[in-house]
Amino acid sequence: MAAQKPLAVVLLSGGLDSSTCLYWALNRGYRCVALSAAYGHRHHKELRAARKIAKAARTPLHEVRLSLPWLDVSSLIGCRKSLPRTPLSRIGRGKIPSTYVPGRNTIFLALAVSLADAWGAEAVVIGANAVDFSGYPDCRPAFYRAFRSVFRQGTRRGSEGKPVKILAPLLRLDKADIARLARRLGVPVGLTWSCYAGLAGPCGRCDSCKLRAKGFAEAGFADPAA
Repeated sequence: MAAQKPLAVVLLSGGLDSSTCLYWALNRGYRCVALSAAYGHRHHKELRAARKIAKAARTPLHEVRLSLPWLDVSSLIGCRKSLPRTPLSRIGRGKIPSTYVPGRNTIFLALAVSLADAWGAEAVVIGANAVDFSGYPDCRPAFYRAFRSVFRQGTRRGSEGKPVKILAPLLRLDKADIARLARRLGVPVGLTWSCYAGLAGPCGRCDSCKLRAKGFAEAGFADPAA
């Protein structure tokens, strides 16, 4: 009888990066379970995209809903605050933008590691990126190094000498590299949603849209979701 593939929990937002991570993990031989969180987004298009991506990848999806009212300091929560329109050349270079959600990746990783610890998963996969990004502190390599240590110390698997791996395969790739990887892995990119606004189509003005457009332009092929 063939050995069962190792299990990975993939944090899936429905955007380009997290969707690429899901297909990367499947390509690396993991059995995957996807995890999405609703935390007060100004729209639900990413979550709908996550369902479509998980279905296309034949991967079970768990959705959790969080009610954390203090997150409304972010312009990504609710619709009261305007989204920033930072020039492309300045994205990630100035102050932390208003789209930063306090502790978001800390919360997501804690949820994913809890699931991994409960089900005996070997890895958690997250689509963090520290090259073409908006400058969020929880997307930096040092953050993930620290978290690996925390979860080694604070989980059953870690105490048994089988710590959950925290994998961030896109961390040091630029958006063009991610677009090329998505194409190579067969990610249904046309189903993904990265825009911060909840319009009928991508707004083309928010940081996420600008970085995504830059990546596909540099990769040399059209964005199927544009």
